[in-house]
Amino acid sequence: MNNLIDITLAAGQLEGTTATLATWLVKIGDSVQQGDPLAELETDKVVMEVCAAQGGKIASLSINVGDDVATEQLLGQIETAPAASARVATARENSAHPGSAKPSSANSLTQAESALETNARHRISPAVRRLLRQNALSIENISGTGKRGRVSKDDVIAYLKNPPLFSAQTQADAQPVARRLLDPLSALDVRQSRPLEGKRIKHTKMRQSIASHMVESLLHTSPHVTSVFEMDLSNLIEHRKWHKKEFAQLGVKLTFTSYFLAAMAKAVKLVPQSNARFHPDALEIFDDVNIGVGTALGDAGLVVPVVEQVQQMNLFEISQRLNAQTEKARSGKLTPADMSKGTITISNHGVSGSLFATPIIINQPQVAILGVGKLEKRVVVEQVNGIDTMVIRPKCYVSLSIDHRALDAHQTNLFLSEFVNQIENWGV
Repeated sequence: MNNLIDITLAAGQLEGTTATLATWLVKIGDSVQQGDPLAELETDKVVMEVCAAQGGKIASLSINVGDDVATEQLLGQIETAPAASARVATARENSAHPGSAKPSSANSLTQAESALETNARHRISPAVRRLLRQNALSIENISGTGKRGRVSKDDVIAYLKNPPLFSAQTQADAQPVARRLLDPLSALDVRQSRPLEGKRIKHTKMRQSIASHMVESLLHTSPHVTSVFEMDLSNLIEHRKWHKKEFAQLGVKLTFTSYFLAAMAKAVKLVPQSNARFHPDALEIFDDVNIGVGTALGDAGLVVPVVEQVQQMNLFEISQRLNAQTEKARSGKLTPADMSKGTITISNHGVSGSLFATPIIINQPQVAILGVGKLEKRVVVEQVNGIDTMVIRPKCYVSLSIDHRALDAHQTNLFLSEFVNQIENWGV
């Protein structure tokens, strides 16, 4: 007898946020295996998958794309067939003993497995779908190395690094374009003015949330003030040079951001008002330093995974946790729980070449956000043996944007002074 298994979202998975059905990855009648992704849900922070609790066939789909989804709501049902599973198992057994198997059973098994492979190949993660869309790629051209040929993020990246050569026809079509690029004036006599046209790209729920959050924080909630210091990274670079390989042997990447998180925890200890939440009648100062790390997802937006209880961790533990959260962010596997409970945030905007940004908008309901700019070699004047001498130092700008309701210039500059002191004297 067939059983029906409900497709639902587990209790607590949304962590208080709302979700919308972004897309179904299956249709009624499709065969699925346990753990296969069935649908993508979009919250105001992440895209998350709903996976099959058991294998079987999709019997029904109860909601439509764009519908809101609640915890434990019935999304659809999977029909399981124990007898059919037994027949597949028997067919597998018979395939191992050709003399005892019937040709028709073997053929049925081959067809069933072929159908499973075809279905699995097209069930891709949000990160893979994003890469395909951003690079205008078809999944049909990419070989999958995952289970049953499923295409992974690494498969797409490998394809982008080593794309197939253009066909002769494509090269021939490209020649007139190349000639026009080399001689742009040749086309001026035929180019005419035309109406302004464009393509409207509908905002994702994440982009709408970011827009609302930024406007609310800057214009309606917090009076922002930003202070900027300059920081020398000589000692930090030297320390990382000697320990990077040691960390890598233990499977952990040692980044500058790990040091920044450790130094932030020290600065918070000196200025606890920076690790707080403003209320009309009081300032709530938190015991744990839970640091949100701004992580860009290209055109998709920005997420802020949180590294909790940084004040209790050493550099290795911080790096280990930071690696895990960053990888989850870039592979589209963050959950709402990974971005909750933050008490202060860092934006390492220098990785994209920015010297400094102001103000970096505060991640509400926090009261402070640290910004670290691009590292570059600069000529500075120092006293060497009592003589002013020009030397080259690796420097960057570091800023703190604060909610002026909660902190003043004194606490802001004290925080930055301690942060810079920790970094400049690392290992001394």
